[in-house]
Amino acid sequence: MSWIAAAFAAAFFAGITSILAKCGIKTTDSDVATALRTCVVLVFAWIVAALSGPLDAMGAISARSWLFLLLSGLATGASWICYFKALSIGDVNKVVPVDKSSTVLATLLAIVLFGETSNLGVKLAGTAAVALGTFMMIEKKQGGSVSNDRTWLLWAIGAAVFAALTSLLAKVGIKGVESNLATAIRTCVVLAMAWAIVAIKGKLGQVRGVRRGELGFLAASGLATGASWLFYYYAISAGQISVVVQIDKLSVLVSVLFAFFAFGEKLTKKSAAGLALIVLGTSAMAWWT
Repeated sequence: MSWIAAAFAAAFFAGITSILAKCGIKTTDSDVATALRTCVVLVFAWIVAALSGPLDAMGAISARSWLFLLLSGLATGASWICYFKALSIGDVNKVVPVDKSSTVLATLLAIVLFGETSNLGVKLAGTAAVALGTFMMIEKKQGGSVSNDRTWLLWAIGAAVFAALTSLLAKVGIKGVESNLATAIRTCVVLAMAWAIVAIKGKLGQVRGVRRGELGFLAASGLATGASWLFYYYAISAGQISVVVQIDKLSVLVSVLFAFFAFGEKLTKKSAAGLALIVLGTSAMAWWT
């Protein structure tokens, strides 16, 4: 499978993840749901890693790769912490656009740090289209409270920066390491971070109260997340981060289609135009890479 095909597969499973997760958090706390889903991802990742090759290959992983894989996992956890802290202080319609800018930041950093300058004009134009489309898709909620506390902005910027660093650090950590094994190792760190968040917020007691039906959806969501991560990290290990992170944005299209058929959710004209920009910008970068 080419890395571009893997990136599209990652986007597809990421889109399914959102729908399954939505079905699983009707009454379940989002932090608890994330921690439970990560358990499934961890088991899935290690099974795939074992089937892909001998696990004793871990002994051959260099100290440098271990360091960057661990840092990548920590960056993911840090992104989640910053994101939920920002949401607790500021309005959703303000926090989300800043957080979504992580894909744009990842692309620009990949161009600078990894010299991914082939078809630079197309990448920059495509990135601009994706950024504009993302902002257009975020609808402003009516009647929301407005917070005068500007610290939400710093937390939201932190979430975006750490999310972008996740891909860049993983790119370095995966070098010379089988991508499935690297994903499994990295997921261990993410799991520890997810449960640490639950423990710190005093939500461990809520785990026993999760409904069976929602637990099933969370498990399915975890499997979809695991599949998405495996394809995603294979794609960034073999291809260009600046393109992969944008193709991954097409998960929005998958989520929108499933949401329409499953929940009857419809797009406004503005949101539809934003989605079209995301698809066009991503397709341009994938086609001319």
